[in-house]
Amino acid sequence: MTNKLALHTRTAAAWFFALLLFFPIFWLALMAFKTEGQAIATPPLLFFEPTLQSFQEVMARDHYAGYAFNSLITSVLSTVLGLAIAIPAAYSMAFFPTGGTVGLLKFILSSRYMPGVGALMPIYVCFQYAGLLDTRVGMTLMFMLMNLPIMIWLLYTSLRELPRDILEAARMDGATVFHEFRYIVLPLSVGGIASTALVCMVWAWNESFWSLNLGASNAGTLAWLIASYSSPEGLFWAKLSAASLMAIAPIMALGWFCQKQLVQGMTFGAVK
Repeated sequence: MTNKLALHTRTAAAWFFALLLFFPIFWLALMAFKTEGQAIATPPLLFFEPTLQSFQEVMARDHYAGYAFNSLITSVLSTVLGLAIAIPAAYSMAFFPTGGTVGLLKFILSSRYMPGVGALMPIYVCFQYAGLLDTRVGMTLMFMLMNLPIMIWLLYTSLRELPRDILEAARMDGATVFHEFRYIVLPLSVGGIASTALVCMVWAWNESFWSLNLGASNAGTLAWLIASYSSPEGLFWAKLSAASLMAIAPIMALGWFCQKQLVQGMTFGAVK
């Protein structure tokens, strides 16, 4: 009886916290299907006639597709470019460490947690002189630099778990460093690479600080579009909720769809 009571208690607590975390998304979806008048009604309306007016206005008047395209391009390209740098860097640190490897890893990680506002002014000036302000190239570069330290750390941790016996056997068979990396390390670390790519792409998609300060109407992402609904006239809650819901829906669907594939990829690589 004690074990059953503990199990039911843990289950109830898990459901409670899950519903608590889901409530903001539920309320956001509820607001998105209201009119502006219904959205600011007091007390809040729980029962109303749903409307797609806010979605239509966001799609038609505010050029949602353009901002969504900017978010997609910058998040995907920044992730691909970051992986192209992070994978060789993590490989060299994991399998060919030197006396300064640990210190370098700590420095890389510490740079990720530096407040963005502290680096805003020099980065803004550099982007201004380079002509990268409000450009997709500039946003892609910034997102890549932002996620690169985490990419290196995650991949380094993943590569350190690879069995060294397989690599030593390949070297004894005459495999070069390139062949070892191409035919052994990469296939065994597909799960870790996919996990890192997904996490960093989500962070790039959700990034708002650099998007608001380095972008505008030309290269602004969905975060810039959502922030534009805050004006001197007030907040347009219905359109703000509709734009936010359309911004988080693709990345939530991607995360849900990739759960099974990520787990299978990591276990397959470990078994293989």
